[in-house]
Amino acid sequence: MTTPPIRVLVLDDSAFVRKTVRQMLTRDGDIEVVATARDAEEALELVETLRPDVVTTDLIMPGIDGAEFTRQLMARRPTPVVVVSIASASHERVLAALEAGAVDFTRKPTALATDKVLEIQDELVRKVRSAAQQSAPRAMPSPSNESAANELAGRLYRQAFDIVVIGISTGGPQALRSLIPRLPVDLPVPVLIVMHMPVGYTEAYARRLGELSPLTVKEAADGDLLEPGQVLLARAGYHLRISRNGAGRIAARLDWEPSSSLHRPSIDVLFRSAVDVWGGRVLGVVMTGMGADGREGAAWIKSAGGTVLTEAEDSCVVYGMPRSVVEAGLSDASCTLEAMPRAILELL
Repeated sequence: MTTPPIRVLVLDDSAFVRKTVRQMLTRDGDIEVVATARDAEEALELVETLRPDVVTTDLIMPGIDGAEFTRQLMARRPTPVVVVSIASASHERVLAALEAGAVDFTRKPTALATDKVLEIQDELVRKVRSAAQQSAPRAMPSPSNESAANELAGRLYRQAFDIVVIGISTGGPQALRSLIPRLPVDLPVPVLIVMHMPVGYTEAYARRLGELSPLTVKEAADGDLLEPGQVLLARAGYHLRISRNGAGRIAARLDWEPSSSLHRPSIDVLFRSAVDVWGGRVLGVVMTGMGADGREGAAWIKSAGGTVLTEAEDSCVVYGMPRSVVEAGLSDASCTLEAMPRAILELL
């Protein structure tokens, strides 16, 4: 059976870039550029009628820029977005697009660097392919309210947790800015987070999140010891695991395997690693994101006797990852982003 091509919409205010990106993508036989758009308004209309698998967008455009376009797209028809912009684009601009829901960033071809187009082409094709695999349709809402989380806490109040592990993707940067600063400085356990972000941006994002939070927030480094009240964000490009060091202390470990994972870091890898160390004393949280990363990890947590919370569809930018956990029967309770901090604290 022939696999249908990946259908892409290209948005850029430059005719040269639109033409070049189309050529770069269509050189790959598995990608079809179904349309190009010169501005965000045109692109939003085309997405509604053509329903592409992936959208590429420039970051800096007249009128509605790439970040605001992504925000509006996620509100209307969530679709994986790859930002294609100049290499010198500021971290602030790129992070704004990621907070709006973009899944990746790559350099754009320029008229002054046409000899380097082939270098950029391979990266662009790879990232578009990866983005297409994250696409997931929206489903019917799951049971989701604060009382469900509180009821769960009442049932499990005797159960102790030693770690909170969070998996999050599309819409994650903005969601974590709402969640993490609302956790108290005396949080009794460490928090480990896997968020799907492009390589090179997790350190800056962790620093920004730490400025907003009473907790210590940092990008995870190999060998970091886990401490209560500490938040470690997985470094993009590396899996985050947990293990005991030679002194018996529990530490973070970064590695490349499994290299076959769709995502690196992988939520599944972190969740399973937490179970290997703490068994049923793991509280897993699966939040907004495309695809199903976290479902297998949630199964490991549940099989060990741990607990899994999912973010409700009402507050998700994309209800993909939480939905996959709910539909697999692995969610103990769903609650909105607004209710999530209280739900976590009630359980702890």
